[in-house]
Amino acid sequence: MLLRTGIALLLSTALLSPAAHADSPTAPRVPEQTGWGGAVSSVDPDASQVGIDVLRRGGNAVDAAVATAAALGVTDPFSAGVGGGGYFVYYDARTGRVSTLDGRETAPHAADENLFVENGRPVPFAEAMTSGLAVGVPGTPRTWQQALRKWGTIGLREAMSPAETLARRGFVVDQTFNTQIANNATRFADITSTRDLFLPGGKPPAVGSVFRNPELADTYRELARTGLASLHGGPIGRDVVRTVQHPPVAPGAIRNVRPGQMSLLDLARYRVEEPEPTHVSYRGLDVYSMGPSSGGGTTVGEALNVLESTDLAKVSDVEHLHRFIESTKLSFADRNRWVGDPKFSQVPTKELLSQRFADSRACLIKPGAVLPAPLAAGDPRDPKPCGAAIQASPSRQDAENTTHLVVTDRWGNAVSYTLTIEAEGGSGIVVPGRGFLLNNELTDFNFVPVTPGVPDPNLPGPGKRSRSSMAPTIVLDRGELAFVAGSPGGATIITTVTQILTLHIDRKLSLLDAIKAPRASQRNAAVTPAEAAFIASAQAAGLSGIGHQFSQVADIGAATAIERLPGGGWRALAEPTRRGGGAARVVRTG
Repeated sequence: MLLRTGIALLLSTALLSPAAHADSPTAPRVPEQTGWGGAVSSVDPDASQVGIDVLRRGGNAVDAAVATAAALGVTDPFSAGVGGGGYFVYYDARTGRVSTLDGRETAPHAADENLFVENGRPVPFAEAMTSGLAVGVPGTPRTWQQALRKWGTIGLREAMSPAETLARRGFVVDQTFNTQIANNATRFADITSTRDLFLPGGKPPAVGSVFRNPELADTYRELARTGLASLHGGPIGRDVVRTVQHPPVAPGAIRNVRPGQMSLLDLARYRVEEPEPTHVSYRGLDVYSMGPSSGGGTTVGEALNVLESTDLAKVSDVEHLHRFIESTKLSFADRNRWVGDPKFSQVPTKELLSQRFADSRACLIKPGAVLPAPLAAGDPRDPKPCGAAIQASPSRQDAENTTHLVVTDRWGNAVSYTLTIEAEGGSGIVVPGRGFLLNNELTDFNFVPVTPGVPDPNLPGPGKRSRSSMAPTIVLDRGELAFVAGSPGGATIITTVTQILTLHIDRKLSLLDAIKAPRASQRNAAVTPAEAAFIASAQAAGLSGIGHQFSQVADIGAATAIERLPGGGWRALAEPTRRGGGAARVVRTG
């Protein structure tokens, strides 16, 4: 305890000192860096540098992860922030234990299964997305607080201080930041508070200009000073509730921005859950991820179990990709039928992750034929070899804008953390005077039952968490950390993580090459969305020859990873080009 207190005092002094906040040139985006003392990788160089600075001053992986996440709330506010939620996975090197925090947003207690139904019909998705109806009770600040209390060495004030300074001092606008605002300019312009913050003079901030958000800086300071009481029952919370119930629609706007039902009591009641992580053994490695309410860990885990029955190191590239695509088609069929908030339905997590169930599904895959889609779900409680007992469970399109970060420290601890406000720009509603966007996470619920007559675990409900696809992943080799990985991307998170794992583990690609590889994302549909480079490949031509169909989409995911090197070093990895490229950092290079 004395050692922990001493570290906290030294680190808090360093974080709050003027020297720690000296202006410096924008750090470059680097996809790979190797060295010692710990590592951080995120989509943003300023955020990654904040995490590295925490590690250099004696903080551990949890301290740095929270500081990095807070910084991403400044520089990547259209993907994450204090108005959203996420999932935090932690590996403790001393005990060898993997633990998780479920900081997913919850529906207000006034919500029921007809939250998005009007006059017997579902609300159009585009209208639901930009509304108070879509806003879930934020879980990100409580996640930061709980992670620091359980495993950190510093407090919330110290962890959030660098991000507060970043918001006040400002950062250089890059093309990604500019484009994200331009993509949402029409709906941002319809909300006065959002327009005023992100469309100064009616246009997105120019590339190369400095963007400052002093209101967010003040919000961070107040959250930290009050130990989050200002959000969960105090002035910030009252502003959130007022905004949800009375969205600040611009005069003359014709957009139907529906009010939401959140109350101050909903904010006061919010709790972070601590479920057991998902776990599967794959090629002798232990793969841990996030359990329900996320479907990420179960769906990645089932896909890996399906692939386990084939020696993918010995098949052709076409056959490897064929089996990868079919494995996620199967696991998505089962996710859509069985996964939801475990407090509201019986989610057969253990059964979904059993090798017996996976084998009953894997035998459906044939080398020269494509499974029809949407596929029916299997019954993990009573597996029937090569059979399907439930009606088809098709996937719907999910928003694809989250962010992911990974951190390791000098002691070998690791964090894999995915956080989000759901769509790019969330609900599109900035809390007036507070500088942050509110999520539209409740649109992850199914608005009406997917399959009539079949129980749907993902309908809205009071205090319920909507199903997610986030899959922050930690891989151990005989109890020791091998690597950590994850990606943003809505439902494509599952396929991105699965593809990276099988390319690295089975096909022996370097972790960076596995991240760089062109992606496809099959989610139980007749056509597989894929990147242009994937469709143009010889492997795609071979896949088309056996019946696969592809549709071209933009970049899929923006992965980050860190791997442990022999001798205790680290290799930090990030996307070289997707979303403008990521920022991999180590404490000491070499």
